[in-house]
Amino acid sequence: MKRSVEEHLEAVLGRVTALPAFDQPLMEALGLVLAEDIVSGVNLPGFDNSAMDGYAVRAEDLAGASGAAPITLPVIGEQRAGQMVRTIVTPGTCMRIMTGAPMPRGADSVVPVEWTDGGTVNVRIDQQPPLGGSVRRFGEDVQAGQQVLERDTLLGPRQIAVLAAVGRARVKARPRPRVVVVSTGSELRELGTALGDGQIYDSNSYTMAACARDAGAEVYRVGVVDDDPKKIMDTLNDQLSRADLVITTGGVSKGAYDVVKEVLTKTGTVDFPEVAMQPGKPQGFGVLGADEVPIFTLPGNPVSAYVSFEVFVRPALRKLMGQMPYRRSLTRGVCLDGFNSPSGRRQFVRAAARSGDEGWMASTVGGHGSHLLGGLSRANALIVVPEDVTSVRAGEQVELLLLDEETG
Repeated sequence: MKRSVEEHLEAVLGRVTALPAFDQPLMEALGLVLAEDIVSGVNLPGFDNSAMDGYAVRAEDLAGASGAAPITLPVIGEQRAGQMVRTIVTPGTCMRIMTGAPMPRGADSVVPVEWTDGGTVNVRIDQQPPLGGSVRRFGEDVQAGQQVLERDTLLGPRQIAVLAAVGRARVKARPRPRVVVVSTGSELRELGTALGDGQIYDSNSYTMAACARDAGAEVYRVGVVDDDPKKIMDTLNDQLSRADLVITTGGVSKGAYDVVKEVLTKTGTVDFPEVAMQPGKPQGFGVLGADEVPIFTLPGNPVSAYVSFEVFVRPALRKLMGQMPYRRSLTRGVCLDGFNSPSGRRQFVRAAARSGDEGWMASTVGGHGSHLLGGLSRANALIVVPEDVTSVRAGEQVELLLLDEETG
């Protein structure tokens, strides 16, 4: 079975559905997608209060005040945040007040302490405040009954701030997907152990776990499973109870020991198409178990696995979480060096990209081999070359898939 990149992604997204939402503690909802409209039950501010440390006054008492002609008022008390004094600011008097403190009755403005000599018994004021100056008015930010957030909003720090301000201790949101990551291959060894002849460290499970966590998932890294059909199937079956999505790497090509493909083909629920892309041609996707948990079986070459995650798995995770859009958008930029690309395949070339006055610029890093992690570590973008383009020349416009939100 052969597919284009778009056909395979459509097959993936057509099989994945958003996880059901449920009430979550506010801080646990950070990074999740809101599943309800939020209407405030309170006013913000809930009372007139001071925006500055200074003095609560009647503005008309300070008409004409200046450095050359200061006005001195008696200080009749102090108003702190979190309390309300009963003293009334009568004509010709003032009260010390702290930022966030309720405005005392009788006062209509605040004089910042910087405009005064800071007196505590009497205060000299060198500037006339505008009427209502430095006062935060009741309900000027949010009014009770007002919608403050819409469903499908991604909850970041600013959204958490308004939820807390209106008193929401819990919100309904879609949860983080639980992702199980498994590396297969008898040649793989865990980090920190000695390598024998023909053995390599397992980088794929760490890469995929890091990618999934970066995408917002809760991750369980199972580690290495030998190329043994029974061990692989037993491991997968054992993990399904805690998985919303499974990622395996290795064992999906056409080799004699590509046992992931061998054992999962027998289930009848996982397909193994060849996708017209480089790197990442051998792919597997389907579902496992009674709950039909989505499973991605990615190539064992580390760059192939990484590119496959960005192109197919990340959109699936975003759909599970209800994040729109599912795919990262492409950015136009100029390629600073030339290279060839295979006909009939969409190529994803590792690149270092930067944004400047003339827009985005990108240089290829490392080689094109799917085993070359050194170049991948220096890349912050992928140059996406269409299937019908066989060469890119220096100075040509290309499409960039930016890998880091902070890129540029």
